[in-house]
Amino acid sequence: MADVRGSVLDEIERIVPLDSAWRAAAWERLDALTKPPRSLGRLETVAAQIAGVQGTVTPSSRPAAVVVFAGDHGVAAHGVSAYPQEVTAQMVYNFAAGGAAINQIARSAGADLVVYDVGVAAPLDGAPGVRHAKVRAGTADMTLGPAMTLDEAVQALEVGFRAARELIESGMRVIAIGEMGIGNTTAATALACALVPAEPADVVGPGTGLDEHGIARKQAAVERALAVNSATAADPLGALAAVGGLEIAAMAGAVLGCARHGAVALVDGFISTAAALVAVRLAPASAGYLVASHRSRERGHAVLLEAIGAEPLLDLDLRLGEASGAALALPLLDAACAVIGGMATFEEAGVSKAEGS
Repeated sequence: MADVRGSVLDEIERIVPLDSAWRAAAWERLDALTKPPRSLGRLETVAAQIAGVQGTVTPSSRPAAVVVFAGDHGVAAHGVSAYPQEVTAQMVYNFAAGGAAINQIARSAGADLVVYDVGVAAPLDGAPGVRHAKVRAGTADMTLGPAMTLDEAVQALEVGFRAARELIESGMRVIAIGEMGIGNTTAATALACALVPAEPADVVGPGTGLDEHGIARKQAAVERALAVNSATAADPLGALAAVGGLEIAAMAGAVLGCARHGAVALVDGFISTAAALVAVRLAPASAGYLVASHRSRERGHAVLLEAIGAEPLLDLDLRLGEASGAALALPLLDAACAVIGGMATFEEAGVSKAEGS
């Protein structure tokens, strides 16, 4: 790890693995419930994981919150997105006004939505309800040098870590983590190439809808960024600063905050999974607190999911971001908790078990 210290870096050293005893107890209860063993598949796996996070065989996924971090990227100047950079600020105003997809999906899922400005290029003082934690007004152009300084990367990590801690202290048990930032699939791609590691050609995708020429521009930008920066798996914080983004750093911090303070980090798509990979590289024990909500259409997402060892719950051809897939997965976590906490055991219900069991 790069030689930069701060409160978040000290805190993540205190992250501990899930309590295997509670997970074992959860599986014992699940196998005693009135159903064929493991017949609810990965719903049971999620139930056991949440039990391990919360230290109880009757866990709960509520209350839940959706947190979206927003930031801009200097690399957007290279035409790596189908949309201009000013869309980042415009969409944050849309979040504040309640008009975006995530507003509707979070509302339908019964989850609070919190939006943070970590690094939007434009001032957002007029956006009601947006939490202002701007580290800087967008990253630098990573094709010319580091996107951020190490200190800025740590500051952005701390924004996410504090956001998670505050939400957990307010009672939240599950935090769905997402982002908004034009150009951030390019940063996430470069970060994935550095940390997995992987070749750009195996990770670069269309993002917000690039055509083949746009994809070629994006791949060229990623290759240049990796060539001019020192970004390796051996130094995840350094890689984050070199080719990452402010909102990506904040999401990584939020994952670490969930792990440190005992909540489920419900990860969204490609970009938030890149942030989760940063978190896992910084604190391997944080992987136990992650639930992957879905597999997106972005080609590199499968590469990242494999790297963090996560199997997603949904596959709906999503590629929006905004924590939309994570919010859609919240009802599945509700069902998992309802099953382990509400079903009767064979003994309680007076139901005969399978012969030979």
